[in-house]
Amino acid sequence: MSTHFPWLTTIILLPLVASLPIPFLPGKDNKVVRWYALGVGLVDLVLTLFTFWQHYDLQNPELQLVESYTWISQIGLNWSVGVDGLSMPLVLLTALVTTLGIMAAWPITHKPRLFYFLMLAMYSAQIGVFAAQDLLMFFLMWELELVPIYLLISVWGGQKRLYAATKFILYTAVGSLFILVAAFAMAFYGDNVTFDMRELALKDYSLTFELIVYAAFLVAYGVKLPIFPLHTWLPDAHSEAPAPVSMLLAGVMLKMGGYALIRMNVEMLPNAHVYFAPVLALLGVVNIIYAGLTAFAQTNLKRRMAYSSISHMGFVLIGIASFTEVGLSGAMLQMISHGLIAAALFFLSGVAYERTHTLMMDKMGGMAKQMPIVFALFTMGSMASLALPGMSGFVSELSVFLGFTSSEAYSDPFKVVVVLLSAVGLIVTPIYLLSMLREVFYGTASPEMAQVKFWDAKPREVFITACLIVPIIGIGLYPKLATQTYDVKTVAIASQARNSLPLIAEQPPSRLFSRVLSAPQLQTPKPSELLGVLK
Repeated sequence: MSTHFPWLTTIILLPLVASLPIPFLPGKDNKVVRWYALGVGLVDLVLTLFTFWQHYDLQNPELQLVESYTWISQIGLNWSVGVDGLSMPLVLLTALVTTLGIMAAWPITHKPRLFYFLMLAMYSAQIGVFAAQDLLMFFLMWELELVPIYLLISVWGGQKRLYAATKFILYTAVGSLFILVAAFAMAFYGDNVTFDMRELALKDYSLTFELIVYAAFLVAYGVKLPIFPLHTWLPDAHSEAPAPVSMLLAGVMLKMGGYALIRMNVEMLPNAHVYFAPVLALLGVVNIIYAGLTAFAQTNLKRRMAYSSISHMGFVLIGIASFTEVGLSGAMLQMISHGLIAAALFFLSGVAYERTHTLMMDKMGGMAKQMPIVFALFTMGSMASLALPGMSGFVSELSVFLGFTSSEAYSDPFKVVVVLLSAVGLIVTPIYLLSMLREVFYGTASPEMAQVKFWDAKPREVFITACLIVPIIGIGLYPKLATQTYDVKTVAIASQARNSLPLIAEQPPSRLFSRVLSAPQLQTPKPSELLGVLK
């Protein structure tokens, strides 16, 4: 039983409880409800900032603000929450992006009460995912978060909204089944039946069991991250979702997959992670190259940015697979950085759509003269996304590369292959982002735009973008702003993961992995053997 004030429980439940009176608010338009929803979001954001400022110790790698209450004793479900270096920065990211997403939804006039109700409900669910320390509660929060997104896309989306929403719910629901099965398998393993994640991490699992559970989690979280080939729902969802929902999809929801991979696959199943880490590295390379090249073929503005998100998540996978403090720190920073950058770009795409009523880049053109402020903001967001030095994306991707190249867990040829192929993303990304800017803002206006009445960014739109761009630049110039929130935790997790590496020598994996992984008793392959490694 918790003895201190339930700060985390209050932060999680406040948006959900505050959403219940929305149907009874006065007024027939959206003015009252939007100000009410924004007020709730701001209160929760301020409460989150105050709680972490006053009650969170950055130098403590253990769980803090822990609260545990019996919820449904018949099935062993407890309301158990807590935060550490993995979850605290992502809770802050969720609070910021969701509050700005509510402010971005100002133009919504169709069923505004239902829209803001769903936004606040999703606010609670997403923070609940990052704070949950009971695996069954984690699953329930994971599921609760899916329903609002499905409705937000299917009701307020574009012409193909039902197809996109159905595809989203099918992919994620099937992935959720893997979480549920794996959760029960872990809970009932051994004599102690529990869903408490701290106790589950201490159980002595057999290697075969760990590998099976790891694979199940990888499928589930691979859908959400997303990892190729489980990614195809994301471009459809982004292209049909309204801009505020895209902000939450890219800014928060994708990070749930990366967070869960580190929390459960790496921290709770370190022995299996030794065997799967090379797979994660290779999948990360595929994400970077495949999604980056596919982005070229997209003529829809939001689909191009959606594939850009998939490509950037590849760096998270490589960082997770690195076994180094720098690499894992880079993975965390990439999630934070991408959350801010993607939220800014998808919001600005909504701003452009509000003026032009199209997302097709070939129907745009010449908008820089008409909207110079929007053009300047869009350019800054794109520069951050292509990892321009001085912005957060540069620091995170550089950390991932440094972490992986300095890893002693892999053979030199494997590291060379992964880094060189991943570097293709650094070449491809500027090309498709700069060509996007050229097509949308430069050149001669298309005939479709000749009759469009343009107006430049309003103060509200500038404020929302600035709230995202300022931390992007701040982290780029002084990374410690972000890294100090999780450093002690990533150091502990990376050290724990490396402690499992000698297991490879005791129980060698396949021929491929024995050549890829450089365990103490294994001979590092020569460069001439590289082709053999890849076969």
